[in-house]
Amino acid sequence: MASIGHVLIGMAAARLSRERQRTIWSPVTAGAIWSGLSLLPDADVFGFRLGVRYEDTWGHRGATHSIAFALGVAIVVAVIARLAKLKAIRTGLIALAVVMSHSILDTFTDGGLGCALLWPFSDERFFAPWTPIPVAPIGRAFLSAEGARVAAFELVAFAPFLLYAIWPAWARSRRSP
Repeated sequence: MASIGHVLIGMAAARLSRERQRTIWSPVTAGAIWSGLSLLPDADVFGFRLGVRYEDTWGHRGATHSIAFALGVAIVVAVIARLAKLKAIRTGLIALAVVMSHSILDTFTDGGLGCALLWPFSDERFFAPWTPIPVAPIGRAFLSAEGARVAAFELVAFAPFLLYAIWPAWARSRRSP
């Protein structure tokens, strides 16, 4: 999956996290932070330069795409939220959903080796029973016609998350005549 869908989910999470909770971050900063969390599982691609193979435990879609990794990140986010005097449990649960959404969405792609959702208990890689999302080329190959096609698909498929993220709050509260 290209990063478009992950970023849009992060943007929507930023809006959700700011509702009914004070925050020190602007909507743009919050969007960048939550989008970064949504992209965090793909930090494993840096392992390619270090000789980590795709199919290794720490390879692409390996340990960083697991439920355990998402839980670990959520706990860290909850602790940081508590220190910042934010709603720790709520913020941690949103972080869990955002990080886990990355792995779940990647299982719906039509390429790669699947995701190691059950690591550290198993290195088995999983795909969803239905794989409608085209897999994106990795690295510079994303800047190709195929990369543009995948990005366009994701922009359309994840448009509801974008709309939720950017739709003005006043528009939601207006009453129709």
